[in-house]
Amino acid sequence: MNIKVKKPYVIYMAEIIYSYVSIEKNKDPELDVKQAINKFMETNEFIKLSTGALHDEWFGELKKNEYLDKDTGNKIPDETIKLLEIQKDMTIKNLIKIPKLYETENNTLIEASNRAQQFLWRMCESYELWCKETGQSEQLLLGITD
Repeated sequence: MNIKVKKPYVIYMAEIIYSYVSIEKNKDPELDVKQAINKFMETNEFIKLSTGALHDEWFGELKKNEYLDKDTGNKIPDETIKLLEIQKDMTIKNLIKIPKLYETENNTLIEASNRAQQFLWRMCESYELWCKETGQSEQLLLGITD
């Protein structure tokens, strides 16, 4: 029997990132995961994530719903909201994109962009681990933790 598992709020952004990277990989199955992450880093969705706009939209929805969980109707604890704000700040810091950090000759990533790539990899890895831990492995497309 497949029981629905309540997803922790801190895993929501990892799931979104995982979805976007999966989309890039599905567009070109020849890409490995790192290449798919690099492709994601060229999208408007990445810009929204790296500037905090994606979190801001989510926070706006939560505020509009008076911080009530859609599934349970319970108020989301203040501590959880604070954790999500920390997650937003860490995401912005790790995904900062400075155009001069790309080598102009071949457009390859250098150190700060590598940090962003590693952060995205860890977020995808976290999502896969959570899915495996909760018995939802059928959702896994990237195979990072295999």
